[in-house]
Amino acid sequence: MSTKDFLEKDYYKALGVSKDATEAEIKKAYRKLAREFHPDANKGDAAAEERFKEISEAYDVLADAKRRKEYDEARALFGNGGFRPGPGGGGSFNFDLGDLFGGAQGGAGGGGFGGGLGDVFGGLFNRGGTTRTQPRRGQDIESEVSLSFGEAVEGATVPLRMSSSAACKTCSGTGDKNGTPRVCPTCVGTGQVSRGTGGGFSLTDPCPDCKGRGLIPENPCEVCKGSGRATSSRTMQVRIPAGVSDGQRIRLRGKGAPGERGGPNGDLYVVVHVGSHPVFGRRGDNLTVTVPVTFPEAALGGEIRVPTLGGPPVTLKLPPGTPNGRTMRARGKGAVRKDGTRGDLLVTVEVAVPTELGDKARDALETYREATAGEDVRAELFQAAKGA
Repeated sequence: MSTKDFLEKDYYKALGVSKDATEAEIKKAYRKLAREFHPDANKGDAAAEERFKEISEAYDVLADAKRRKEYDEARALFGNGGFRPGPGGGGSFNFDLGDLFGGAQGGAGGGGFGGGLGDVFGGLFNRGGTTRTQPRRGQDIESEVSLSFGEAVEGATVPLRMSSSAACKTCSGTGDKNGTPRVCPTCVGTGQVSRGTGGGFSLTDPCPDCKGRGLIPENPCEVCKGSGRATSSRTMQVRIPAGVSDGQRIRLRGKGAPGERGGPNGDLYVVVHVGSHPVFGRRGDNLTVTVPVTFPEAALGGEIRVPTLGGPPVTLKLPPGTPNGRTMRARGKGAVRKDGTRGDLLVTVEVAVPTELGDKARDALETYREATAGEDVRAELFQAAKGA
């Protein structure tokens, strides 16, 4: 806040009290106005939030006897707060306030005021010039959800019961059972303090006295112990998008803990656990399935029916001489992608070897073995082993 802004503000008018109001009258007026214009009671109302800042700033000065005396002296010196820089005349002043308050402190050749006048204004301007009760973002929340294999592929809406920190309903988030906390004197309402690290650098930390809230309750609320926050449980219907994978962490903006003093909500992070399927597997956007085929189907070729996830079977053509372990592709039968299209179904062929044979099947295989007796299917294996 500039020096000009400070001198033009009428803190008595802001609280609606007279200049000779007692400490009790000032406190009573502040409590009434703070309760009416507190941001937690006026969600999204920028005008109410600005009014609350004005009220808090006025009370912070007038409730302190020393600062109130300094403020009164400053207003008396400049015509009861009627400081209006202008072209001159009519009781107005026309000079640079930086020369007055930021110039030489009574040294030779200095055109500014020094000594006592600097003592009157110095601390008052510095303490009153910081923006107070800033909005504060809500905390992020992390939760977990378990989905079936099909829900992960197709997407699902699931209920999530969460516990998070929210504004205490008893004190309306003020931390004070009367709803009238005072501005923290340590951080002057910012909720942050700076500490030097050497070399001209400084770091900002949450204020240790107000725990980063910028406000300190005079009469701590018995429910939240003065923190202004209480544990709140709620159940949300959360939409999990199609195609999520096991262990994936999904971010839902604005679904976390509510903010303070008009600040934005935090985010919700959901860790997804996906169950297995007895038939299908997953490889990225593609689904996988292993299909058994008979030896005649693999050797002679033919058509085989393949199941799909949640849909009708598809028919694939098996070429003659299909080897065991060959993978074929059923396009568009896989998992849903982010753009709404689908991956493929990868079908791996597994030649089934019968464990029991009837007489007719055994005779047929004996005949086949005699017909292929001259073939050595392991010849290339031994040849490669020798050359290695």
